[in-house]
Amino acid sequence: MSKHTEVECTYTVVDVEGEKQLQLDTYGSASRDIPGKKSQSLRLNSQAIQQLKEIIKENGL
Repeated sequence: MSKHTEVECTYTVVDVEGEKQLQLDTYGSASRDIPGKKSQSLRLNSQAIQQLKEIIKENGL
C-alpha cells in the first residue's frame, strides 16, 4: 500500500437533531489545484465512534 500525502484535518462536534456527532474535515494538499480547500467531510455518530474505538483497540493502534 502506498503512503498517502499528509493533509490538514480539523474536527468539530456538531448537534444533529439532539445527537452530538463528530465531524472530521480534510483539506487539499499543497499540490492540489486549490490548496487548503475543504475536500472531504466525515461525520460519525455515537455508534460509528464506538465501532472505530473497537477497530483501534483490536488492532493495537
